Amino acid sequence: MPLHKFPPRVWEALKLKQGIYTRLPGHYLRSLQESCRPASVHWKPLGVNSRVNPKTGHRERVQDVPIPVYYPPESQSGLWGGEGWIAGYRYANNDKLSNRLKKVWKPQLFNRELYSEILDHKFKITVTARTLDLVDAAYGFDFYILRTPQEDLNSKLGMDLKRAMLLRLARKDTELYPENPAKRETVFNKYKEFMIPAEEAEWVGLSLEEAVEKQRLLEKKDPEPLFNAFVQELVQELTAQKLSEPEIVEKKH
Repeated sequence: MPLHKFPPRVWEALKLKQGIYTRLPGHYLRSLQESCRPASVHWKPLGVNSRVNPKTGHRERVQDVPIPVYYPPESQSGLWGGEGWIAGYRYANNDKLSNRLKKVWKPQLFNRELYSEILDHKFKITVTARTLDLVDAAYGFDFYILRTPQEDLNSKLGMDLKRAMLLRLARKDTELYPENPAKRETVFNKYKEFMIPAEEAEWVGLSLEEAVEKQRLLEKKDPEPLFNAFVQELVQELTAQKLSEPEIVEKKH
């Protein structure tokens, strides 16, 4: 006999079908369901279940298992480019006949200043060498943030920057280069392919807890005193009574 009515792996999906979760915007719920696996960083997927052994000519099964990666909390306040901590073992003194020792491989981190053309601001961010290579490959910091999906950014800071950029593009904020309208239009035209409605941009990158709190604040209504309701009801009744009574018109002699 099962211990639960539904298996634990579907609890998160079922939670979205009840309560305030059902009132979240449709585009936000779709973004939660359309998330895919992040790009391979610490390993190269083979993409096949078996291959031919060149020595024997027999087909053999191969293991195509991703390496488990741990992303520490500090990775959310920086841009690590998908890198994380990898736990494994090493041999003492590089001797395979010796004991295995536990080891954690960590990426090398740098503090760099990155300039955002859309936000017109320099950010001092903790990055890795891979992040800098990805920024160069995207031809700019803004293009890297806007083009990289959430599962590959894997950073709260990165998604907050993306939301701020999308909001500025959607609203065509005049505070961007206020003394140079021509440059402002050039920037908006340069990134126009990423423009989405402001109503959608406000929800980009929000965690489920943040989205629920935002929806709760949108639905929040201050309590109205009963006195005001009774006064309005009395005014409506008096108005209806006055309209229903015949008007007396005095005859002029």
